[in-house]
Amino acid sequence: MNLYDRFERAFMPNYGVPPVALARGEGTLVWDVDGKEYLDFIGGIAVTSLGHAHPALVAAVSAQVATLAHTSNLFLHEPEVLLAERLLALLGGPGRVFLANSGTEANEAALKLVIKHGKTTGRGYVVAAEMGFHGRTLGALSLTGKPSIRDQFGPFPTDVRFVPYGDAGALDKAVDENCAGIFLEPTQGEAGVVPPPDGYFAAAREIATRTGALLVADEIQSAIGRTGHWFAHQADGVLPDILTLAKGLGGGLPIGAVVGFGEAGTLFAKGEHGSTFGGNPVSCAAALAVLDNVDLAHVREVAQRLRDGLEAIEHPLLKGVRGRGLWLAAVLTEDRAAQVQAAAQQAGFLVNAVQPDAVRLAPPLVVTPAEIDALTAALPAILTEAHHG
Repeated sequence: MNLYDRFERAFMPNYGVPPVALARGEGTLVWDVDGKEYLDFIGGIAVTSLGHAHPALVAAVSAQVATLAHTSNLFLHEPEVLLAERLLALLGGPGRVFLANSGTEANEAALKLVIKHGKTTGRGYVVAAEMGFHGRTLGALSLTGKPSIRDQFGPFPTDVRFVPYGDAGALDKAVDENCAGIFLEPTQGEAGVVPPPDGYFAAAREIATRTGALLVADEIQSAIGRTGHWFAHQADGVLPDILTLAKGLGGGLPIGAVVGFGEAGTLFAKGEHGSTFGGNPVSCAAALAVLDNVDLAHVREVAQRLRDGLEAIEHPLLKGVRGRGLWLAAVLTEDRAAQVQAAAQQAGFLVNAVQPDAVRLAPPLVVTPAEIDALTAALPAILTEAHHG
C-alpha cells in the first residue's frame, strides 16, 4: 500500500488526499517520495521563510531542543523574552506580546481582547470583511467572511457584521460607538491575494480611532518580510491596536503571536488567557533565527523580478498580477487555477490554486533570481497546458 492510500485510510477526509507526498527539502527545492524535484513556490502557505533545512534554523532548533524543549506557561525562559523584545523593537510601538501556536489561536486571543474591550466600554459587535479569512476555530471562523466554510458551523456567539473589503465608505457606515473592534487583513490572502486600494488601512485607522473601536490587523500571512516590510501595515504608515502573527514567523515551526499596543496590551488580567505550548522554547528559537536571517533588500529585489517576469507574459489565460512583495496571485481569465496548479506540478513547480481564477505564489524569502526566472520561463507552457488540457 502506497503512502497516499495509507493517508486516506488513517486521516479524516477534510483535506482529501494531497497530490504530492514530500520527503525532503533544501532551500527552495523539495523532493517527493519518488525522488522527483520541485521548485517550491508556495512555501507551506507563506510559512517557510528561510526555505527548507536552512542551516541557521536547523542549528537554532537543534541547540534549543537539546537544552530545553518545553516549560509550559508556569515558567518563563529567555527565548520567549528575546522574541517578544525583538518583535516590539521591529514594530517600534509600546506594546505587549502573547505567544500562541498558530494563526487561528492568535486571532482567537485577539477576539477575546476585543470582546473584553466591548464589555468594559459597552460595545456589542465586531466588523470584518467579506471574503476575509481569520481561521477555522469557532471564534476565528465567526470573523471569516467566506460563507462556504462558515455557514454550516453557525450560529456563532459573537455578533460580526461583514462589509466589502476595500470599501472605506462601507466600513465607515458599519462602525459606530457600539462597535468593539474591526478585523482586517492588510491584503486578503485566501480571497486570492487581494490588496486594498491605497489609503484603505489609513481610513480604517481613522474610523477606529474616531469611534473607539479596536483595529486588529491580521498579518498571519503578510508579515515577517513577506511583502518587503517586516509587517505589511508599515507600508501604510499606520499602527493597529492589535496585531496577529504566525506562519512565516517560525519558518516552519508552529508559533503564533498577538501584539497589543497601548491599552490593548494590558487588557488581559492574570488567568484570562493562556496556552500550554504557546511560547515553546524551540519555536521561539526558530522565530529568532528567522528574524536574524530575513533579508528585506533581497525580498524586494526578487519580488520585483517576479512581478516584472509575470507581467511580461502575454497569454490568453493570464489576466494580470496582483499582490505585494513575494506574495502574488496570477489572475486568470477563466476558472482554470486547479489546472494551472496540476500543470505546474507536472513541470516541477509547486503553486497554489487559492481561488478558481487565481494562482498564489509565495515562495521562500530566500528564492534566487535564477529560480524566479525558471518559473516565469516555464509559465507560458504551463498556462497553455492548463488552458487546453
